[in-house]
Amino acid sequence: MTTFKLVATSAMGLESIVADEVKALGYETTTENGKIYFEGDERAIARANIWLRVADRVKIVAAQFPVKTFDELFERTKAVQWEKFLPVDAAFPVQGKSVKSTLFSVPDCQAIVKKAVVERLKLAHKRIGFLDESGATFKLEISILKDIATITIDTSGAGLHKRGYRHGQGEAPLKETLAAALVKISKWSPNRPFVDPFCGSGTIPIEAAMIGQNIAPGFNRDFHSEAWPWMPKTIWEEVRNEAESLANYDQELQIIGSDIDHKMVQIAEQNAFESGFADIITFKQMHAKDFTTNFTDGVMVSNPPYGERIGEVEVIEQVISELGHLMDKYPSWSVYMLSSMENFENVYGRRATKKRKLFNGFIRTDYYQFWGKRS
Repeated sequence: MTTFKLVATSAMGLESIVADEVKALGYETTTENGKIYFEGDERAIARANIWLRVADRVKIVAAQFPVKTFDELFERTKAVQWEKFLPVDAAFPVQGKSVKSTLFSVPDCQAIVKKAVVERLKLAHKRIGFLDESGATFKLEISILKDIATITIDTSGAGLHKRGYRHGQGEAPLKETLAAALVKISKWSPNRPFVDPFCGSGTIPIEAAMIGQNIAPGFNRDFHSEAWPWMPKTIWEEVRNEAESLANYDQELQIIGSDIDHKMVQIAEQNAFESGFADIITFKQMHAKDFTTNFTDGVMVSNPPYGERIGEVEVIEQVISELGHLMDKYPSWSVYMLSSMENFENVYGRRATKKRKLFNGFIRTDYYQFWGKRS
């Protein structure tokens, strides 16, 4: 087994949650903006991809070095032992980004890295002419920040938010990774009732069910690194078998999702069916203000509409205001709402116990947390 320097990437504001997830897998972490570094072997690559709920991707850090000229970039990239990572027939597209650096032309940086890797592989594999790139995919990224170049290899392929269950979605879908983060921040536990009154396509309730039954989010999908010749198939089988044995399918859950739009409720039910939770999550068409419950100590987590269009804001404010008055009747319930509305607390009618700045895609939002009183 080989020890790699690995990095799990995350959305801004979610680094601590991803770091906790990596630590829970048994690895030590160091964190920078949007990046959680750790060391691990081939098994760590498989386990991180299958288990991380909130991370965007898992990458291998192949090289890191200071760079100010294109010649330096070429020579230092060529000096990396790429043959240890890439077979001779590897397909390796190169993406790039540059921030506050001397080398600011991303297309040039990408082209130079590509050429340097080709030269290294031709030398190592004693090849003349073109490499056909007909084999497994190794997505490279050259990222230059303040004249420090980092070259990574993406082990995930499609982003980790692609769980494989979402077959339909609304206009503004919430990423599965962010939905999982919202549930985790709420500290919800499976023995408590869980409600999402603006459920849309059902992402938050489905992620809650996966957490509640300890089902690995990457269990039912493929990853680029599964096709890599040096990643033994047996490792993936063992990690999936381990995930299967740790799942608690018998855990009873009280999870409800509702939405005013009957089409979204139908999509949510289909997504729940695809994820195996059709009999576990209850979806219903309902206005948020009509919510009633006999349960105590419940958790409400939701991503209500933000009112981006003209004339919508007043309607949304009315809905949030009604919800705030309604939840006064249930003081033991904790309410967690993600919103871009800066006056959310005024409209809801209460000061949040806690707020957390998060980004829903490129939209800056706050996660308003109204903690319930212990009953």
